Amino acid sequence: MDIEEDIRSLQLDSADLTEDNGVVNPEEAKPEEVENSAKMDEVSGLQQEAKAQPVQAEPKDKEIPQAEDQEDVTDKRRHLNVVFIGHVDAGKSTTGGQILFLSGQVDERTIQKYEKEAKDKSRESWYMAYIMDTNEEERVKGKTVEVGRAHFETEKSRFTILDAPGHKSYVPNMISGAAQADIGVLVISARKGEFETGYERGGQTREHVQLAKTLGVSKLIVVVNKMDDPTVKWSKQRYDEIESKMIPFLKSSGYNVKKDVLFLPLSGLTGANMKTRVDKSICPWWDGPCLFEALDGVEIPPRDPNAPFRMPILDKFKDMGTVVMGKVESGTIREGDSLLVMPNKDQVKVVAVFIDENRVKRAGPGENLRVRISGVEEEDILGGFMLSSVENPIPAVTEFVAQLQILELLDNAIFTAGYKAVLHIHCVVEECEIVDLLQQIDPKAKKPMKKKPLFVKNGAVVVCRVQVNNTICVEKFAHFPQLGRFTLRTEGKTVAVGKVTGF
Repeated sequence: MDIEEDIRSLQLDSADLTEDNGVVNPEEAKPEEVENSAKMDEVSGLQQEAKAQPVQAEPKDKEIPQAEDQEDVTDKRRHLNVVFIGHVDAGKSTTGGQILFLSGQVDERTIQKYEKEAKDKSRESWYMAYIMDTNEEERVKGKTVEVGRAHFETEKSRFTILDAPGHKSYVPNMISGAAQADIGVLVISARKGEFETGYERGGQTREHVQLAKTLGVSKLIVVVNKMDDPTVKWSKQRYDEIESKMIPFLKSSGYNVKKDVLFLPLSGLTGANMKTRVDKSICPWWDGPCLFEALDGVEIPPRDPNAPFRMPILDKFKDMGTVVMGKVESGTIREGDSLLVMPNKDQVKVVAVFIDENRVKRAGPGENLRVRISGVEEEDILGGFMLSSVENPIPAVTEFVAQLQILELLDNAIFTAGYKAVLHIHCVVEECEIVDLLQQIDPKAKKPMKKKPLFVKNGAVVVCRVQVNNTICVEKFAHFPQLGRFTLRTEGKTVAVGKVTGF
């Protein structure tokens, strides 16, 4: 069965099939909520909500600065979260490190130190990756494990880089990075043999693309890296070969290649075609933008700052009180606000809000924040809890109805009532069980079949009831797409993707 063909039929478009077929009767939304949800649905393509282990945070012993003169208004430039995805060894960390160096976030002396360190380990070409891969295990193995996080700026935009691991053992961490992203940079190695390894079945290029699209990253910049390699030498033939193989796959994964995907060649190690366009003497055939221009040019629909406040809690620590970290998915937060920590319904007050190192009086959707709150102890908060508005709190449930696309089950596995897996939704990782299959949907006609299924196979689209062990915060996909899409994984493999359609 052609899984790629079936993925296209679902791809979690905003149309909620279950509203048509009568299995779920979603609550009637107010007109303004519908309008907001439509806006957010657009935005959702650029945001993701599935989460595994916590994203690598800034060191917890680092004190948050106590700025006396707070900024009255946040930076007017737009803020984007960019996740770097792709097969192991494609050059994600090196490219991320080069971006930080070229944008002035890392000085020459630090680079020289990393260069010496890499040389001592007989890994001369890894030194740029050391900027993003900060722990010793990652540097020794040359593999990213946690999701690296860093910031850089251009004249138009502020960016948070999320450097996702490429190795298949760390896919849950990749999901957590993609969960916070607005756009994706898919890094592909042009080196002879490396592209083929990553692209073939079992390679992470395919799984990362499918996960990114499923989790809501609808804009992709595909960078063909290592163009300076001796096996490539900035060959247009090699670049065209990779592009021609990737385009059909990206289409089958649900991407509109003309509108939402941009290809460009570069060298992460030398920095060619990154901050400035590649020199014609090196690459005479390239007339397109460099990476910084491409990032600045990505069109993002405006987010709604007036929607109910939602911030999934990614991490927490103590620093003169309780501090929580996360990305604002909707609404606006202000110093002095009263909010709820869901699902425990603890009422808290916002004491201070920080974007990077700067204390601000308010922050809107898309911002990565550290928020100091009073009224709750740090040990009473878990990753996956939600900072939520009091007037319109997020639903807290132990069971929900979902529409699922079965990708590829483990050998001999049957998807039926009683099937167990690990659910990844925004910052939540929770064991779940399928308690009832309600309807199977014909992927071609997009209509429910008459007969209630006892079990389904690979490629099926099914409406089912999902139960979790602990209370979790989720939204219906139709209302808050970024908090209503999820993946199911088992034994290190993504077996299904879905969206919440009812409670």
